[in-house]
Amino acid sequence: MNERSAFLLLPLAALAVSPACYAVQYLSVDQAQALMFPDAVLTPSPLTLTAEQKKTIEVRTGTKVRQSELRLWRAPGGYFLVDQVLGKHEFITYAVALDAAGAVRQIEILDYRETHGDEVRRPGWRSQFAGKTSADTLRVSKDIQNISGATLSCVHITDGIRRLLATYDVAIRPR
Repeated sequence: MNERSAFLLLPLAALAVSPACYAVQYLSVDQAQALMFPDAVLTPSPLTLTAEQKKTIEVRTGTKVRQSELRLWRAPGGYFLVDQVLGKHEFITYAVALDAAGAVRQIEILDYRETHGDEVRRPGWRSQFAGKTSADTLRVSKDIQNISGATLSCVHITDGIRRLLATYDVAIRPR
């Protein structure tokens, strides 16, 4: 093998040692809606947060509101929201079902793109959120258990749900 041939093999060697990409879609939005609100007709109700609402939510939760547009559907007896949080490097898309009073009914992980930490899909971990409202602190290692090896996913999903619960209080709750 000559020098030029060896040089051409370098890109192949780099590919061999690069980390594998990992992305799984567990549920589509339609599938999550059917799972969380069986036999219900959901009405799309996109919501745009004002600058004042974003600021209020950020102050109440200690988390940044990255997008003003909220993916929201109204359901008989509740609400269905789709959101994204950053895991370690990639976005995690999840859905939250709220009851009419703004308490968490259920959460589902829709898309998980990280190489580690997908244990947040475990029903036992997700069930910790049931019944939680914006009055709860929702902090990992305080009232939400952490999962070793999935710490950032746990923290960021918990932060996202805390943010959505505050969003309910600030912008969705019927007045």
